[in-house]
Amino acid sequence: MSDLAAPHDGELMDRIYRYQRHVYDLTRKYYLLGRDHLIASLAPPERGHVLEIGCGTGRNLIAAARAYPRARFYGIDISEEMLVTARANIARAGLERRITLACADATNFSPNDLFRRASFDRIFFSYALSMIPPWRQALEGAAHALGPAGRLLVVDFGQQEKLPRIFRKGLFAWLKSFHVTPRADLFQAMIDMAECEGSAVRTAGLYRGYAWFAEIRAL
Repeated sequence: MSDLAAPHDGELMDRIYRYQRHVYDLTRKYYLLGRDHLIASLAPPERGHVLEIGCGTGRNLIAAARAYPRARFYGIDISEEMLVTARANIARAGLERRITLACADATNFSPNDLFRRASFDRIFFSYALSMIPPWRQALEGAAHALGPAGRLLVVDFGQQEKLPRIFRKGLFAWLKSFHVTPRADLFQAMIDMAECEGSAVRTAGLYRGYAWFAEIRAL
């Protein structure tokens, strides 16, 4: 989970995660819910290519590479500190040949320059949009990097709509201290984008609205 908005934001995220990255996966597994639901929904085509935007420590890419052994995976993050950990984790898992990483801005990146690819079959965000100030721009950039019949998937903090109000208030205040802002209009943004592109869209609240999942499928 890292901010991919601009170069100075990369410096901010490096400061935040310089030490947190060492315990990130141990702590985040308790509250970044829905990540495995997203991975199970990827279903890339045979020998497909999958990009994660905001890949952090590489946790999701490793899990996805193991779930889909005939696909190739790519990840970008603006934090070099997180990528140091991601590369070490990927090497430890023995997946260096199937997962490629690059430092890049989610709102302004070139798949061809980074990975020598024009597009991807699947692109996903996992708890990254809530840390990207120009998050709509990041979504649009991802949509443009999708290939024919591609799919864009997102999981992030929801609005806690079916949970006690006091829980929502406390969670949002705590998240704010980590530069995290759940996007109340995420579903509508995905619906609008799908309509504009002539694509199908699916949205779902997970864990009583604690997390939101959305998917756009090119028709």
